[in-house]
Amino acid sequence: MKSMTGFGKESFLNDTYQIDVEIKSVNQRFLDIQLRMPKEVNPYEMAIRQMMKETLQRGRIEVYINSNKTGSGNKEVLIHWELIHQLLGEIQQELTANYPQAEFDPVKNINQLLNNSDYIEVTEKQEVDEAFGLLVLDVARKAVERIDASRLQEGQKIQQILTTYSQDFIDLVHTLSGFVAIYEKDYREKFEARLNDWLGSQVDETRLLTELAILLEKGDIHEELDRLTIHVDKLQELLIQSEPVGRELDFLIQEMNREVNTIGSKSSPIEIKNIVVQMKTILEKIREQIQNVE
Repeated sequence: MKSMTGFGKESFLNDTYQIDVEIKSVNQRFLDIQLRMPKEVNPYEMAIRQMMKETLQRGRIEVYINSNKTGSGNKEVLIHWELIHQLLGEIQQELTANYPQAEFDPVKNINQLLNNSDYIEVTEKQEVDEAFGLLVLDVARKAVERIDASRLQEGQKIQQILTTYSQDFIDLVHTLSGFVAIYEKDYREKFEARLNDWLGSQVDETRLLTELAILLEKGDIHEELDRLTIHVDKLQELLIQSEPVGRELDFLIQEMNREVNTIGSKSSPIEIKNIVVQMKTILEKIREQIQNVE
């Protein structure tokens, strides 16, 4: 069993690249992958999504990828020669026309222009090599492994809680089953005694049994108890599954809650009402926990 809540982070650094991948997830009905990454990682988006889908089945997955190039080997110089030629040409033309005696040194002027960012830029190289892509995928894969381990660890805690709740519920089913048998016997004896008090020896045994059967049938909860027993067995089976069972657990708890509500509506003894309240409380606790189960 895995939780839908988890966190995973992995980083890589060498003389050429620094890559950081951070993944966090929360509960969601379906799988929703949100990627936030620089444009140089865009070519690998589909591969990263597929990697996520193969490991994470449900939840809102937020993926943050950062990449930087380290070292001067990833820098390139861009000189805007066309601007320099245009500027120097216009300066020389102006000097020749208006100041023919003035000396013009192009080299000196170029040296000055190279200190101006309008004419020279140092930028990151734009090409992305194959090694970069392999590194991004490898770092992402390790981050996925970490969040998967985190979700598994959290899921094991939820499994322990659900196992305790399911055992508490089983105990209530057994208590209710035992009480119903005693209640029916006691109800029959009281019913016969009350009729004898009212009618004396004129009671028709056949009619008595018929009326008693009708009354007991209206409040009969044996079928509901049998179905609850089957549902609890299924619950315990799902709790030890390694595959995603969140949706199935959610449906199962709805069915169990329906049976408990039926028992409550068919039964009048306060003892049964109290047990029904306890059952519904446990089912609500289970429902809250499984909202986070993958």
